[in-house]
Amino acid sequence: MKIRAAVLDTRGMDRPYKDTRPLQIEELELDPPGDGEVLVEIKASGLCHSDLSVIDGNRPRPTPMALGHESAGVVAEIGPNVMDLAPGDHVVATLVPSCGHCVPCASGRPMLCEPGVSANTAGTLYSGKFALHRNGEHIHHHIGISAFAEYAVMARNSLIKVERSLPLVEVAMFGCAVMTGVGAVINTAGVKAGSTVAVIGLGGVGLNAILGARLAGARRIVALDILDHKLALARQLGATDTFNAGDAECVEAVRDATSGGVEYAIDTAGAGPALQIAWDITRRGGMTVTAGLPHPDTHLAVPAVMLVGEERTLKGSYGGSSVPVRDIPQYLELYQRGILPVDSLLSEQLTLDEINEGFDRLADGATIRQMIVF
Repeated sequence: MKIRAAVLDTRGMDRPYKDTRPLQIEELELDPPGDGEVLVEIKASGLCHSDLSVIDGNRPRPTPMALGHESAGVVAEIGPNVMDLAPGDHVVATLVPSCGHCVPCASGRPMLCEPGVSANTAGTLYSGKFALHRNGEHIHHHIGISAFAEYAVMARNSLIKVERSLPLVEVAMFGCAVMTGVGAVINTAGVKAGSTVAVIGLGGVGLNAILGARLAGARRIVALDILDHKLALARQLGATDTFNAGDAECVEAVRDATSGGVEYAIDTAGAGPALQIAWDITRRGGMTVTAGLPHPDTHLAVPAVMLVGEERTLKGSYGGSSVPVRDIPQYLELYQRGILPVDSLLSEQLTLDEINEGFDRLADGATIRQMIVF
């Protein structure tokens, strides 16, 4: 079938994207779903920094690539050996198509699935195949999803079934922003009730981490960003203290306010300076978690003796260390009960043709979560 999709041919183009237009809306040929695959009619797809980091070159990926990953839609067709989905079912896509059998999957860490990550890195579907083509040329898939498109073929194990009554524009966020932000707090850090938590970087993931800290029962939630309007929103969502990360005295101010630093510092900015702040405001015996995706050349220098002498912990969190089949239904139930108000993070709704302008706004920090609605 023929579909319209947003295709990236060249990484690292100059801004503003509204002029250089790195994403071109093109007509592509989409193969029918193969063995273990599902054709999904995309209803909503969020603009995320993980997409932006491919566009600006910070996350090297093969091109040409059809971008988009944070998405929800309706099953249009199932391939052979898909037994538990049917046309008309509502689904949300997840970041890694987990096999369920490799050592990470068997250890309860499907975000590290070895064949899933290998396929994502190669820009193919889980099967190793390409379902998208342009004039006989293969188009790479973005982490097996490629959801800036009218339709997408995905592996069955990239999808979580959801209730049909839920609004898909909001459900889409649970496949990335919610799962990553809340999961970094609950799963990776294991934040305990009554503790102190800081979140550095208040985009969609960071603000979900604020919600996650509140959900975990943190008594002090410290929010840091360089943009004051995001600090104001963080306070509305439950932050008890806010600091502008651009201030030269920011680290000392946080340490003074928290009697030596926080027990958990969560970096979601995906930038070296933000991770350094997170490390610097973590107290003795505390944990620093990073859930961002900086450029591969970015390094963090820490005194090695602090890891032992202060019993410090530094951890990475990919996809919130989530088990999507477990976590997404739980988070959706909390959302339905008003305990996880992720709908307050939605900013603009866009058409596919407005996508480059949307990524300008995202790069400027002028928005939280924009959704392309089909």
